[in-house]
Amino acid sequence: MADAPGSLVELRVLEGPNLYFPRAAIKLTLDISGLAAVPEDTARRFAARIGLRNARPGAPDSGFRQRFALRAVGRLVRAITAESGATRLAVRVRPTSDPHRIVVAYPWVHRNRAQVMGTAIAEVLDAIPGGDTDRVVDEVAARVAAAEPGAKPHTLTPRIPVVAVTGTNGKTTTSRMIAHIARADGRHVGWSSTDGIYVDGELVEAGDYSGPSGAGRVLAQPGVQLAVTETARGGILLKGIGVARNDVSVVTNVTADHLGLHGIDTLEQLAEVKSVVPKITRRSGWAVLNGDDPRVLAMRAVIKAQPWVFSRDPDAPAIRVVLDDGGRATTVIDGWISVLAPNADPDPLVELVDVPMTLSGLSRFNVENALAAASAALAVGIPRDRVVEGLRTFEPGPEHNWGRLNIFSVPRTGGAATVIIDNAHNEASLESLTEVAAGLRAPGGRLLLGLGAVGDRTEELTEALGEIGARAADVVAIGHKKKYLRGRTEEELEELLRAGAARVGVTDVPAYPTEVDCLAALVGQSLPGDVIALMTHAEHHAVFAWLEEHGATVDSPDVLREKVRAARAQDSGAASAGT
Repeated sequence: MADAPGSLVELRVLEGPNLYFPRAAIKLTLDISGLAAVPEDTARRFAARIGLRNARPGAPDSGFRQRFALRAVGRLVRAITAESGATRLAVRVRPTSDPHRIVVAYPWVHRNRAQVMGTAIAEVLDAIPGGDTDRVVDEVAARVAAAEPGAKPHTLTPRIPVVAVTGTNGKTTTSRMIAHIARADGRHVGWSSTDGIYVDGELVEAGDYSGPSGAGRVLAQPGVQLAVTETARGGILLKGIGVARNDVSVVTNVTADHLGLHGIDTLEQLAEVKSVVPKITRRSGWAVLNGDDPRVLAMRAVIKAQPWVFSRDPDAPAIRVVLDDGGRATTVIDGWISVLAPNADPDPLVELVDVPMTLSGLSRFNVENALAAASAALAVGIPRDRVVEGLRTFEPGPEHNWGRLNIFSVPRTGGAATVIIDNAHNEASLESLTEVAAGLRAPGGRLLLGLGAVGDRTEELTEALGEIGARAADVVAIGHKKKYLRGRTEEELEELLRAGAARVGVTDVPAYPTEVDCLAALVGQSLPGDVIALMTHAEHHAVFAWLEEHGATVDSPDVLREKVRAARAQDSGAASAGT
């Protein structure tokens, strides 16, 4: 087999809607170093061959040359398409953070021919420095024309309603809540997520199914009446979305995470990736958007569906704007989750104190998740009373929300300490975790935090985790995640986390080889009334087994409510003493 062209960095087949098109596409990452460096005359001859007769390529390796390269490569794709006898082809060309690399995308109907086209484009780029592009363009166009068509895309058109959930934080909890509410309505529900494929709450297949294969597996399950799909950034970028459309979409938020991976370097770029999910929501459906997140709210500009925003603030500008446009909103009024519609009185659904996941309103993120889940459930047609029942009965323990804000009481001499297990993995989720932990401390209690980081985050993000944790907690320790080192060493992660902690004057940060060891050390030094919070990714089962062995019990909604009340009474007393 011949070597791949040197200009071809990556050829990726996207099987469904993606960042570039609402249908299957080929994504090429191309090295344009050769085109960037050739003399202007050579670049001009290449431009003339592909139909850009009045192009001005600019000086080699200049900003003008890069702009020329973007235009010229797009034109090259169209030229090969036309000369191979194919119909007109849509093309997207984008720069990257590397001035010598660009991304080219185009839709495909036949897999093999589309891949041959990708290789052909790179071959022409390889030929530009030698000035032999006339012959090479002729040859590759003939090869594309003669190529076997190959398979068609596997993108599914759903026959049942689909609710698709995306966002940086909260998508697992929100999708679980939606599935739970639908089950309260008696529907048979399939759910795909980072944890696996579930049908009516039972695990069918374990694994990360937040990509296109998850949607396909859920829709293939017999008897499923509603599909809830958790849609992650990685799946959209690497494979595309597995379904052609959804009926209701939810975007929880866009915060700093996974930056620097797969060409996504900024929050704006990450938001564009997430926007693919509401973009493919059917026109008669609803796009549920976080009205408190400006990047999410801006997705109104790209959706065809009707907008339904959620916000903790009933006076948020987003609510006014969306209602004026005939949309819907869900918010909190006088402590009640309430739905707003144009020219109508608010509809109070349920008090926050009766929604266990919100911890009596303490968990800001879970208030937002509950607002999003209620909006999506109503939007997909679940009756109001069933939505209320689902919100009342979805609890924060491992049974309903495994690994996300699971709260326990663990015996200590003279009383009990509180342990929180959470999948916190970025700045926003760690801030939320420490906020909840502080809100559960008994009078005089301390916060003991088990920090951790996965290896593919940027140095800045990892240091930020150390700083946030050290600022919030009275005691900080590191629990390593060997399964998620992803190219870094434990020593490197320790150094970064400790550097962040040192910014706020915390220098005593011990490290433990596992999350269980970290938990054991923190519980061992805890006192009654303390709260131990552990960022858990790699060892959920082992952590829960350790807690069970040491007599820990899951906090019921009533126990949690009493802990919140006690902590609030302490805060009120401190405030009164201060005045």
